[in-house]
Amino acid sequence: MLAPVQAYFEKRLADTAKALSDNHFLVHVVADAEEAAQVVIGEVLPAAAPKVVSYGGSMTLAATGLPALLAARPELSIINTMDHAIPAEEMYERRRQALLADLFVTGSNAVTQDGKLVNLDMIGNRACAINFGPRHVVVLLGRNKIVPDVATGMARVKNYAAPVNAMRLSKNTPCVATSHCQDCGSPQRICNVWTITEKCFPRGRVTVVLINQDLGF
Repeated sequence: MLAPVQAYFEKRLADTAKALSDNHFLVHVVADAEEAAQVVIGEVLPAAAPKVVSYGGSMTLAATGLPALLAARPELSIINTMDHAIPAEEMYERRRQALLADLFVTGSNAVTQDGKLVNLDMIGNRACAINFGPRHVVVLLGRNKIVPDVATGMARVKNYAAPVNAMRLSKNTPCVATSHCQDCGSPQRICNVWTITEKCFPRGRVTVVLINQDLGF
């Protein structure tokens, strides 16, 4: 019974890939998280030739195993923004330094059928780095992130991804109790910075890896 579902999403991913390509992104379509990691290691790294690599928080990124794979490469200097054992001040500084990395790897909250990236952040390091700062960016996207348009993508983030992430991070926000956005004023609010990336500039700076698997929130 899985074959028709895979075939359905193959077509959806192909259409989304074309739209992204028309919007000047580089695009790969892969079967699963493992293949996504292989594409980054085997194709993106040689092309970008980075010396410094960093990350934006992403459950999809974690599922690929890329942080460990990249950390194992001695030629790369890693700015680790996923080590939550360090003090908050040091984490904030690492996130600032990550904006000057040669390669930044992260996920996206949504991708529209006409090839736009929709993102909402707590402090903006991930969403803003996608658009400016790092020389090269890889955005990893599971098939569950495809939405018809920007408005639907924003609604998805506000009323699904953000509440789920607030629950995952044990935040004290109204959406944890209600499961949908209250447009709160909580000091722990994780919804502060929107970015809508309509086209990639410069052309080819951002590589989007579309994955035929449900990944992330």
